[in-house]
Amino acid sequence: MMTSQDGFSRTEDDLLQPPDQTHGSTWNRQRQSSPARKLGMTRKEKDTRDFKENENPEEKEKRHKEQELKSLYKELLYTITHKLGKPLSAEVFTDNQLHQYIREAFSMAVDEHQSLTERVQNTEPPIYCLMATVKEAKGILGKDVSGFSDPYCLLTILEDEKESKTRRSRPKPRKAVVKDAVSDEKVYTTDTKKQTLNPIWNQTFVLEFEDTAVASFHIEMWDKDEELSLAQKLEEIRTNFHGLRRMIKDAKKEKGQDDYLGNIVLRLEDLHCTEDNWYVLEPRTETYPDRGQCHLQLKFIHKERDGTLSAGRSAYVNYCGILLQFVQSHISKQQVIHLPQGSVPWKGELCGEGQTLLDLYATQCNLSPFLQDLAKWMAYSKLYQSLEVDSSVLLQQLTSIEYHWHQQDLPYQQKQELGDSLRGFLQYGLCLVAKYRDIFPPTQDATPRLHRLLRILSQVCKTQAFQKLNAAQFDLHDEVNEAVHSGTQEWFAIKKGQHQPMTKDLTETVSALSRLIGEVQQDIKHNKDSWNRVFVSAVQVDVFTVVYQKLDFLLAGEVRHTLSLLEGEMEQNLANSLFPLYLSLQVIHKDKAFLQKRGKLLELTNFHEGFREALPYWLNKAFSTTQDRVERAVQVDQLQPLQSGPVPIKHSSSAVDLVTCVQPICQLWEQLSWPDPEEAFMLMVKLTEDVCKIVMNYCRILKERVRELSENSDPGRAVNMLCVVVNDLEHLRSVLIRLPQQLNWAGLRERTLHVIGDPQFHNVLPSQLLHAQGVLNKEIHSALETVGRKLNSDIAMYVRSMSTRCRIPSKSTEEAVVPLIKYLERELQYMNENLVQENFNSLLTPLWTNSIRTLYQVATQQKQEDGLMVFCQRLQFTLQCLEQCFHAEGNGMPLDTLHVDSYKILKAHLTHNSLNCQQLIEKFLDRKVWEQKVYSGEKYGAVTLLASYRRSDHRLRVEVLNAANLLPMDSNGSSDPFVQLRLEPGHVFSEVELRTTQIKNCDLNPLFDEAFEFLVSVEQCQAAGACLVVTVLDYDTLTTDDFEGEAFLALKAVPGVGGGSGDRQGHQPDPSPAQIRLPLMHPKPNDDSILKLLESRRGEREAQLFVKKRRQREKQSQEGKQQ
Repeated sequence: MMTSQDGFSRTEDDLLQPPDQTHGSTWNRQRQSSPARKLGMTRKEKDTRDFKENENPEEKEKRHKEQELKSLYKELLYTITHKLGKPLSAEVFTDNQLHQYIREAFSMAVDEHQSLTERVQNTEPPIYCLMATVKEAKGILGKDVSGFSDPYCLLTILEDEKESKTRRSRPKPRKAVVKDAVSDEKVYTTDTKKQTLNPIWNQTFVLEFEDTAVASFHIEMWDKDEELSLAQKLEEIRTNFHGLRRMIKDAKKEKGQDDYLGNIVLRLEDLHCTEDNWYVLEPRTETYPDRGQCHLQLKFIHKERDGTLSAGRSAYVNYCGILLQFVQSHISKQQVIHLPQGSVPWKGELCGEGQTLLDLYATQCNLSPFLQDLAKWMAYSKLYQSLEVDSSVLLQQLTSIEYHWHQQDLPYQQKQELGDSLRGFLQYGLCLVAKYRDIFPPTQDATPRLHRLLRILSQVCKTQAFQKLNAAQFDLHDEVNEAVHSGTQEWFAIKKGQHQPMTKDLTETVSALSRLIGEVQQDIKHNKDSWNRVFVSAVQVDVFTVVYQKLDFLLAGEVRHTLSLLEGEMEQNLANSLFPLYLSLQVIHKDKAFLQKRGKLLELTNFHEGFREALPYWLNKAFSTTQDRVERAVQVDQLQPLQSGPVPIKHSSSAVDLVTCVQPICQLWEQLSWPDPEEAFMLMVKLTEDVCKIVMNYCRILKERVRELSENSDPGRAVNMLCVVVNDLEHLRSVLIRLPQQLNWAGLRERTLHVIGDPQFHNVLPSQLLHAQGVLNKEIHSALETVGRKLNSDIAMYVRSMSTRCRIPSKSTEEAVVPLIKYLERELQYMNENLVQENFNSLLTPLWTNSIRTLYQVATQQKQEDGLMVFCQRLQFTLQCLEQCFHAEGNGMPLDTLHVDSYKILKAHLTHNSLNCQQLIEKFLDRKVWEQKVYSGEKYGAVTLLASYRRSDHRLRVEVLNAANLLPMDSNGSSDPFVQLRLEPGHVFSEVELRTTQIKNCDLNPLFDEAFEFLVSVEQCQAAGACLVVTVLDYDTLTTDDFEGEAFLALKAVPGVGGGSGDRQGHQPDPSPAQIRLPLMHPKPNDDSILKLLESRRGEREAQLFVKKRRQREKQSQEGKQQ
């Protein structure tokens, strides 16, 4: 309950009513009832009525607007003239500054401003009032026996003159000031709160005053004491013995006298226009200095403001108009300041003068915070429709309205205004949502504004005010869905109209549809990437799904209609124009993967079926375009490596261009992504066939280009071009190898498992590729053979030049080989640098084989004459050099590849023919020793020996024990055997004589038991070919001794010749002799190549003697006779 000076009591809810809708309207009606005011109003109405007779609507609206602005302007001038209290802002503005501000805000001329100022100054001033709300107190003194108090407050305003007179008239100082200062009718009393030290009142009083400069606000707090009966007092004493002292003190008081609790005195000139503070209760004495605090809300208001200023409009309506005008003026200034950067939305802040005037007007007219926030919402929501207000300002006002809605109640009229405003804003917001593509493009600045708008719409629907004031059920999710649906359909219709073909030409029709599809594709992308997350986070609407399904339906109809016009009219240019359209539709259809909800089948699911007629034209276009580009690339190719250096590119430009040209065919397969698996397989067959045709055609025109460039060039240049051609073909072969991976044959196989069998799939596609690869391999091998023939002829020339007889003595072996090796190094280095590694290796292998063949032919064609050994030594050195050259220290051919059978045969031949006679004899004896070791049986008998070598005296001891199973050589069927012992080779044991046993007559199993010693060194015994030749002969008196057989014992096998451990002085003990049984052998006549070679060396006596001796043994051999 609130008590005012005019005798009315008002609740706090009445404070929400605009002043002219509460009891204040009675004050205005009383003031306007004077004859002067009636006359003025009558005259004004008459003038207005006469003025309206010939007025058109536009002028009428303009004049009405001017009158409203003047009324608001006068209200502000009146507010400035009669302002009370200090402003709330830290910055203080003079009246002139405030006048200047409103004059600029209302665009008022100077003379008009002066005129209106004079009229306001002549109006009646208002009644100045202080609206004081006593909220609560805390920590006050406990004056009763119980330790509590029954507090109440007295409030009044005292002027300095009255207060001083009151003090002079007092006979003695008293605690009470308010009670004694003014009459009871000017003192206002709160309710009494029983037994508390923290009372809560929440009571409001309106106190009038005349001048803030000489007036003070006084509030005193008292403890209400009531007269108690004797029984009650005794009961208090019994229950609270400590209150006895208080009871004694009360007994001394006058009957019914209240206790003083404290007071607060505030000078009005020190107060702000609105105060809300805790104030300390001041004592009159120092007995109890701490008397607690009191919470007061103070506000300077006007009563009986001049009602002629705004023609009877309420203060709330005026506040709305003033606020709207201030904000519009502020935004206009902002736009001028930020004109180069574009308009900046208003963030809700006014300049200091405007905020001060709004605070003063709201305070003077006693507008509640709820009404002020409501007015701000009404003004800001209207301004938002011009996109001049930032949406965060609206969110702030919605939050404030929601807060006040739970605290206070609005008048009926303001409730209706708020409900209409919220519904209107929702409708406007949904209109913006429907046009979100144009109003909120997917930019960094616009997308957050859309998000804030959706948040505001969601917040509006969540407010208690909207739910109470909106009778109809409103589902924001459904409304946003519907707005997006309708907006999408309208947007599609507009875009369709913009891209409508100007003529009925089919190509123009397809082009128009392609442009429309491009717009749709871009719109779907923006919805997916930008707008969808905004709608989902703000209102939980999957705008991408809504838009995609709507555009899918609309676009499918357009595509079907356009393709129906093309039936039977297809040609190449028309098909070419359909291809980008197909690709765009494919991109759109792939975006279905991002749909959150998949219901019915999409309209564009089988869109590819309408393009079957154009598909062959697309394939033909790709093939012909690629073929033309390949031919042009070969025509300008100079068949030179593209790049040399650390990272060389060894193929020519046409090979690179070919890969680039073939790549679009592979891209075509990816772009088409034909859904039907069986048709996709046939499409793959066609694409693979086209690629193979292009490759084979490239081989053909590349060979023609080589012949064209080689006509007038030297042989070296021709070989170089062939190397580049080989690299080009090899590069192309690698492209073909990667083709199945590029065309994703594995993925196609998975798609066609149920429609294409494995035999058909693997027979059709790989067979085409294998055929093309076979053609390439054939061309590569042909080119390599051409290069190889050139190199082989040169190698043969160098090798044959070394076989010239006259050059053999003139040059050393090294000098004779140098030209060949230099040539090979030069050529192989060039080939290595200009051929890819695989082709270089392919060239090396036949080149090595042919080189071995050439060397072998030269080596075998040479007659076995005296110069053969030197020539073979030269060829052997040449073979070693060639091996090193081709191996290239592990960088060339591996040794396993080099050491083929032909190489081994050649090396053995050259090694054999390069030996001198002594080496040949040694080799012959070694072979005889080996034959002796592997010989089995005793066809010609055997001989038994005891052999040992004493290193102490360098003596080889051989004891011939016996012979057995000898052949009968005489006519009597027996023999007269004896044994010859000879150390070979002769050049090692030249000083050792032949040793012979005694002759045993008529004995085929003779016992000799004869020992022989040879003085030879260990080194001689360990020499190459060192052996003991044991020959058994039949003694004949008149003729030559008959040959019984021979055996060969390697001296290294004799005990004592081989290595062994000796004593500390290095001497070895004499070994025990070893008994050795040697089968006798007969040589095969004319079967030894070494003897033939030795026989050819006629100039060497030692060789001839050795051959003669061996030939004699061959003549005596029984092997030849048995054969």
